Amino acid sequence: MKKIFVLSFISVGYFLDAQSLSNSPYATYGIGDVKYDNTIETTSMGGISTAYISDFNSNFNFANPANNANYELTSIKLEATNENNYFKTDYNNTTKSNKHSTYLSNISLAFPISSKVKMGLSYQPYSSKSYEIVNYETLSDGTIYAANRFKGSGTLNTAQVALSYKVSPEFSVGARANLYFGNLYDINELTYTDAQLVNGYETKNSIKNFNFTLGTSYQTVNTRTDRKLTIGATATFGNTNNMTTEYTNSTYTFADADGTKANQTIIEQKSTNSKNLLPLQASLGVGYGSENHWFVSLQGDYKKGETISYFGNTFDFQDSYRISAGGWYLPNYNNFRSYFSRVVYRYGAFYEKGNLQLYGNNINKFGISAGVLLPFKNSSITRMSGLELGIELGKRGTLKDNLINQNFINFRVGFNFADKWFRKSLYN
Repeated sequence: MKKIFVLSFISVGYFLDAQSLSNSPYATYGIGDVKYDNTIETTSMGGISTAYISDFNSNFNFANPANNANYELTSIKLEATNENNYFKTDYNNTTKSNKHSTYLSNISLAFPISSKVKMGLSYQPYSSKSYEIVNYETLSDGTIYAANRFKGSGTLNTAQVALSYKVSPEFSVGARANLYFGNLYDINELTYTDAQLVNGYETKNSIKNFNFTLGTSYQTVNTRTDRKLTIGATATFGNTNNMTTEYTNSTYTFADADGTKANQTIIEQKSTNSKNLLPLQASLGVGYGSENHWFVSLQGDYKKGETISYFGNTFDFQDSYRISAGGWYLPNYNNFRSYFSRVVYRYGAFYEKGNLQLYGNNINKFGISAGVLLPFKNSSITRMSGLELGIELGKRGTLKDNLINQNFINFRVGFNFADKWFRKSLYN
């Protein structure tokens, strides 16, 4: 049984690596459209996680690995995301476009090693490129004489191993090792209608990067009122290896309709390495709640700007920050006459000052979110398994200076299977 599960875990990971994810035209810059965190639990609460210690013993926190003091069961999570993006620009007398995709967004396995040590493994996409933009050059009479095409593809994935250690009833620490891997492609092709020759600029980023996330959390409980105050912090640093960028400027023709290159002539070709792919990131959060009833949290995240090669040139990203607020509410889990009294309701909102600036405009992002955990019929407060549902609505970008405004609505669905698995019985 265990061997079958391990093989299934690897197979799903391979499928996830081969996915094509929908994203924004702003993914043309850098390493693509970065997914903040694809777990339904986190996104449904606006992204709060740094000061979030689940009251239930079946939810493992990967964002801050220190926040797993209550985790006691073995759990498997499988989650999928449906993204729906709606684009609009005032360029060329207003242009609109829609893009949709569905993909496997998270698979994780977590289990306790002892009463103080907990461990988790996860695999999910970190960023992606999947865009195609064509700009036609015309003469004064409206005749098209050239097509300038921009295309991008590829996915950067992350595999994580997290450990949590409970130092005292109030204080915990944790560490997570992060492996990022994948290939990202950007191609710019200029084609003139009176000639078959294509001038192509291709950038290939091969990424194998490794870093660490350290976390800490402190939670104090008023035993008289069951009220909890939680403070958490994380820092991600220690990049090893690097990203290899291969840049090729060439001319060629297409041998067939599939775009196979022929008669290629290299004009310029070079390769560069970057060690600033995933720079310093830090997070600080505070939360307050009532045991098994409700919780609210406020969180701030900071990410240092990075430098990346793009079509043979370097592109500098700004420092960015994100403010998140959210929480959950459980009406009354002991009310077995009303199923919806035993449902966990989640809510949240966020504002993100983006690291991308174009023509003096910051490409910012904000949104609201909500979700529910629908417990299975045989679930209890100590075995919180169920169906996870989440929704996120928001906006990114601007219409200023002929840039693109992006509205999005994302749906998420997943399963959390939690129980006392893989444990030896103390008595026969």
